[in-house]
Amino acid sequence: MSVIKSFAVGNGDMFYIRHGSDNFSIIDCNLNDENADRIIEDLKAQSAGKSISRFICTHPDQDHFGGIERLDDAMPIVNFYCVKNQAIKDPETESFKRYCKLRDGDKAFHIFKGCTRKWMNKEGDGRGAAGINILWPDTENEHFKEALACCDAGESFNNTSAVIRYSLNGGASFMWLGDLETGFMENITDSINLQKTTVVVAAHHGRDSGKIPDSWLEKLDPQFIIIGEAPSRHLNYYTGYNIFTQNKAGDLTFDLVNDKVHVYASEEGYSHKKLTDEGQSAFKGYVGSFTVETEYTL
Repeated sequence: MSVIKSFAVGNGDMFYIRHGSDNFSIIDCNLNDENADRIIEDLKAQSAGKSISRFICTHPDQDHFGGIERLDDAMPIVNFYCVKNQAIKDPETESFKRYCKLRDGDKAFHIFKGCTRKWMNKEGDGRGAAGINILWPDTENEHFKEALACCDAGESFNNTSAVIRYSLNGGASFMWLGDLETGFMENITDSINLQKTTVVVAAHHGRDSGKIPDSWLEKLDPQFIIIGEAPSRHLNYYTGYNIFTQNKAGDLTFDLVNDKVHVYASEEGYSHKKLTDEGQSAFKGYVGSFTVETEYTL
């Protein structure tokens, strides 16, 4: 079994994966005075007993590495994964300074389409892999090169986002898109290998500007889409798809057990009509469960 948690951190992203193997992964962070102590305490508890830990930053923007200095001080980051970049910002926040120190230091591993690494997606030394694969960026792609040039000039950062896919053998799969923008995704449709994915985290916190194109959704065929906490007037609610909206649900925890996903929410009273009650109690705030569809489900 594995557990995935999506923290409600306002206009930003933060997740962890407690893998069934000896791995623990954090994807992005957006910590502040109000949420840092609570979230770090949760991360410490959930990562206890895991020997391999990693922090993956989808792209160098404040709402995806905010408060990383708090996290690094409390839980030293020994494996820092990011897309290779030389982003600059003016002014530099304490979080950006720590991001750069990690990015440019000996703890960094630069991720790109198809990259492999022991325990991320390769077994070794008696430990299993984490089930994480990087689908993007293709560093030779012209659209990515353009986006990287804008990033390194300090102009915009969204379209340097990595696309990350996690899959549990015989069970659910999840995908993160960072803050990719709709037009960029449309431009790279034929350059990225997309396949059916159980739960997709909407790009750009669910904003309309990061609306996942139909050309992607047809291939991903998600059972659920997670929409973040951008102001409701900016959100795209993906008509025709099942969604979890963190403005209403708060933190979302997904307990992955074989072909089942048991869903928990921090907001009391949150419900979802597409989930069934299977009487689970691994965490507080049980909402319901669903069965993972296979690629061949019509």
